[in-house]
Order: sequence, then C-alpha cells, then structure tokens
Amino acid sequence: MRLGAALLALGLFATPDLAATAPESSPRPQHRPASPQTQALAALSLPQGVSPVAPLVAPRPAARSPEFTQEILFGRAKKRRGAVCGDLEIQGAEVGDFPDTTPGCGISDAVRVTSVAGVTLSQSALMTCDTAKALRKWVEKDVEKAFGRGNRVVSLRVAAHYTCRPRNNQAGAKISEHGRGRAIDISAFTLADGRTVTVLEGWQERQNGKTLKRIWKAACGPFSTVLGPESDVHHRDHLHLDTARHGNGRYCR
Repeated sequence: MRLGAALLALGLFATPDLAATAPESSPRPQHRPASPQTQALAALSLPQGVSPVAPLVAPRPAARSPEFTQEILFGRAKKRRGAVCGDLEIQGAEVGDFPDTTPGCGISDAVRVTSVAGVTLSQSALMTCDTAKALRKWVEKDVEKAFGRGNRVVSLRVAAHYTCRPRNNQAGAKISEHGRGRAIDISAFTLADGRTVTVLEGWQERQNGKTLKRIWKAACGPFSTVLGPESDVHHRDHLHLDTARHGNGRYCR
C-alpha cells in the first residue's frame, strides 16, 4: 500500500503541466507537392505552356473606351442608312422604277449598288434586288476569300451592268438581261495586297486560273446564267452573271 502511494505521488510530481505546454493553435499542415502522375494528368487539360500548379483565373476583358463604342455605333448607323434591298450587306441607293423607251428594257424597283459583303464595286451598278442579293451571296460565300484568307478580295471590276441592248450586241437578237437589270459582268478582282487578277489573263495562268474557274463554277447557284471565257468569244474577258428565269433550269458555260 505504501509502495503504490509512493509511486502515485512520484507520477503526479513528474507529470508536466499539460495546460502550460499545449500549443495555442494547431499547426498548419505542410504543403505536399503533387506527384508526377498528378501533374501529368493536370497538364493534359491545360493549354500548352501553362503550369499545372498555376491558378487558372480568366483575365477580365478590357473595358471599351467611349470613343471605340461610339465609332462602332456610328459605323452601324451609317451602314443602315446605306443599305438597300433590306440587307445591311448590300450598300447603295434606292432608285425605284427605271423605265426605258425601248420595249423590253427597264427595271422595276431598281437599286444602284456600290458594295456587297464589304467588297466594293468599281462603279455603281444598276440592277434588281434579286440580282443584288445573288451577287452578295456569291461574293460572301465564294469570292471574298477565294485567293486566300489573308489576301481577301476588296473590289470587283464591273465591266457592264444595266444597258438596253440586244444579246452580245448582235442586231436582231433578243434583249439582253442587262436591259432588264438582271445581269452584271465582272472582269477583274482586286486583292488586299493591291494586285488585280483579270479574267482575260488570269484564266490561262496556273494558280489564278484554278481560282477563277472555281469562282465561275460557284456562281452557278446564286445566278441562273453564268458565262465565262470558255463559253464563247464574247465572254473571253469577263464573267457574265444573271438571274434570268429559265424553263429548263440553270445555264452555266
């Protein structure tokens, strides 16, 4: 009994004060670096050059200046003012009915087009809205980037638009679609780098020839009649495009 009491007394005196030695707060766990396997998996879902441990925080977009916003709004307003045929991508002026003294010639609800899909015409062209819309569709889809995305077409050289005359200027022939505002002739394409590719010369060139033939072929869809250098001698230097209605479908040569 005396031995047990003595040992108990010794234990009490030897035990340190737990309250005095306890830490005031729990220690923070040390950072454990990700394993090579974890880093490899994380890298698979990150863009090239971004560290797997880097925080992925999307940068806030820069605020647009009032001047920049005003310039955009002014450009849109200007575009709306110049739009014809109910299409912002067709710029020009409304003309209305355009009669002619020659029977078979003249245009109802004519428009004078200056650009389509951002590509300017070398001269304003008088035509119907159906023809203007076909031109815009062709230029936007098949012409603008035909010579390369970085060297877009910026202008079309218009060889002919509205004119009251017989087909191919042949006496006694039927009235040309030019005399009804349904046709436009394109003889060259001016590119962003300043070069001009003509139908007359480019058609025989290796690279430009392939591009021009592709453009010519693509026009057969938006337009119902497409004639090029291989159709006849009258079209050796331009593409004739019109929206005449044919009973037997499109006519493309």
